Amino acid sequence: MFERFAAEARRAVALAAEEARRMHHDHLGTEHLLLGLLAQPQDPAARVLGGFGLDLDGGRRAVLRALGGPGPEGDAAALAAIGIDLDAVREAVESEFGPGALDAPPPTRRPRWSGPRFTDRGRRAMVLTLRAATGQRARRIETGHLLLGLLREGGGVAVRVLRDQGADLAELERATEASLVGGLRAAS
Repeated sequence: MFERFAAEARRAVALAAEEARRMHHDHLGTEHLLLGLLAQPQDPAARVLGGFGLDLDGGRRAVLRALGGPGPEGDAAALAAIGIDLDAVREAVESEFGPGALDAPPPTRRPRWSGPRFTDRGRRAMVLTLRAATGQRARRIETGHLLLGLLREGGGVAVRVLRDQGADLAELERATEASLVGGLRAAS
């Protein structure tokens, strides 16, 4: 499936799988693909996203908010509100049971593919990524095509995160297309 993907686009998908594992998710959705793009800050797609005020750390926080998880900061604040110091609890547990005793266990591995499975929306974004590249008659699928696939999927967590961050999706799509056309000219 990834034969036509440029190295950076392939890496973005691999980084997306790492982000899913990091969040202890057993699926790979549009949100993880967005984070995979943001994880390569020098890449053209990440630079386009950066122009709209999004970076990897902000993207991670926005994804956690969009998914409804409070994240570590929210957990600590909620516990502090009822008089529990999360740092003190962690320190006490780790002094008794060792460092990392409260960390989640690593996800179990699947026999054929050790990575998370694409969600329906993630799969749809990948199909739209291919269509974006085909529509431009591109020989390789670039990260910009992957971003276009996420935008054109239109209903996943990635789009919700981008909207929540105040991005104008039509303007983001135009900027992404322009970056791809500029990249094609530079390659010629």
